[in-house]
Amino acid sequence: MREIFLSFALLFALTTPAFSGVNVVATLPWIGSAAKEIGKDKINVTVLVKPNQDAHVIEAKPSMILAARKADIIMYDGLDLEIGYLPLIIESSKNPKLMPGQPGNFDCSQFITVLEKPTTVDRSMGDVHPLGNPHYHFSPSRVLLVAEGMARLLADADKGNAGYYEANYKAFAERLHEKERQWRAVPFQGKKFIAYHKYFEYLSAEYGFKIIGYIEPKPGIPPSAGHIEGLIETMKEEKPTAILVTPAYGMREAESLSAKTGVKVTVLPHDVGSMDGTGDLISFWDKVITSLK
Repeated sequence: MREIFLSFALLFALTTPAFSGVNVVATLPWIGSAAKEIGKDKINVTVLVKPNQDAHVIEAKPSMILAARKADIIMYDGLDLEIGYLPLIIESSKNPKLMPGQPGNFDCSQFITVLEKPTTVDRSMGDVHPLGNPHYHFSPSRVLLVAEGMARLLADADKGNAGYYEANYKAFAERLHEKERQWRAVPFQGKKFIAYHKYFEYLSAEYGFKIIGYIEPKPGIPPSAGHIEGLIETMKEEKPTAILVTPAYGMREAESLSAKTGVKVTVLPHDVGSMDGTGDLISFWDKVITSLK
């Protein structure tokens, strides 16, 4: 009897079709997290950039190209954040679904109002983003707009489960709105911070605190001794609450500045999964807000 059961089990395993949901490739962890909130068990999600990596300096790898070759949709931050590797991945995948202009090419930034879009750009400005600041994932309200767009996209790609994706979006929005009521009760108005990199502009715009200086004199440019001296003088006058850094960016420089000024360093996660307790979008934002508080 046991042998008969095992034979039937093996036959079932061999004849049962593999999961045939929508295959999604996401460049960044926060995008993968948003997609899973909407698609749950109806989609497969492959994330290209690991949580501990700096999204500015990623290189295309064969495994990324293979994942894109199998994808129905590729979702990315946009605003040229992935310019160093994403075009090569899409082109090399030879997947017509992912080509620019196709429904499977999903630029998350299309749904948001962009901050810090320069009128002119040249090399003297450092590694400035010509299309605007790409770190809008620190803004819950903006990511909610992206999630709504994802729900529409998945509903179009998988019409039989359209209601499922819409229901998941609504449940995510309700959970987020409940948390936002807690976050907005935190008294951020009037608080001042120093930051290493221009990560937190969308967050400051959403919650009302100010970033009064940067350890980087220009994006991607390490600080000189003269720049640090000027920053110290600014900090003496403005008395910021903390110096903001992420685990992947600027820790050594921030700790050196803290030693010279007595202003504490606050480490914020730069993406979903980059610190303990940030395994999804809402826990990521909760960690950010509670760390600032």
